[in-house]
Amino acid sequence: MKSKVEQNRKIKDSEGGSLRMIIPTIVMGMLAVILLLLGYYKGEGQHISGIRQGFNMVIEILPLLIFAFIVAGMVQVLLPKGLLSKWVGVESGIRGILIGTVAGGLSPGGPYVSLPIVAGLLRSGASVGTMVAFLTGWSLWAVARLPMEVGILGWKFTLIRIGSTFFFPPIAGLVAQIFFTGAK
Repeated sequence: MKSKVEQNRKIKDSEGGSLRMIIPTIVMGMLAVILLLLGYYKGEGQHISGIRQGFNMVIEILPLLIFAFIVAGMVQVLLPKGLLSKWVGVESGIRGILIGTVAGGLSPGGPYVSLPIVAGLLRSGASVGTMVAFLTGWSLWAVARLPMEVGILGWKFTLIRIGSTFFFPPIAGLVAQIFFTGAK
């Protein structure tokens, strides 16, 4: 049976989670309304075309989003807290940051996959530094992107890019860990 303190913490966490989304939702809603009005007043039916294209994107991306959020939720409930804090929590130190860096670099998929996973891991006790290293590694290293990058830009450019960005994910993770530990 869960204690009252634990139940209250979960209520506050869920309220905080929904409150965090209000501002971005309002901003995106206002932007959507402004752009719809601009399209409408242009008089060429662009508002209808924009809504159709947006709906098509929703149909295309929605299954991926649903699965990504299921994965993020399952990460929160299945990973043992002690194991998580040992490997990617604040106590993990540089080891956790390096794990986050490598895991991010190896992670396939776009932001619809990575961001919900990071959100789930943060809520489960992963450190800010480790998750910053994860996202930085995901965006800069992107091992899954290498074949296309080599094919289009060539080995030389790809190696220059990797060499130029190689140390940034762990450095970003360390900076976040040092200055922003406790901020989620």
